[in-house]
Amino acid sequence: MILSVKRLRRWWQSPPRSGMQRLISPWEYRHLRMFGLLRMAGATIATGAGVICLAYDAYGWAAFFLALGAANFAGGYWYLRIDSSASARN
Repeated sequence: MILSVKRLRRWWQSPPRSGMQRLISPWEYRHLRMFGLLRMAGATIATGAGVICLAYDAYGWAAFFLALGAANFAGGYWYLRIDSSASARN
């Protein structure tokens, strides 16, 4: 049991990240550009669903999808900014 906890902790700490970047899982962190673009695509789809819900006067669903789109857009933008700053340093 203790061995698996140590192994999990070591896996989570690689690659080394600082601050808020530790919230990103290591596998996502290794593929930031791909996940950032996927989040942006998801934001576009969710925003489209929100606009369609607005057209049919489903305001509760529209608010849900638009908030989901905004959160995905913010996450994708954050991932892409981290990726661009990491590649600029290398």
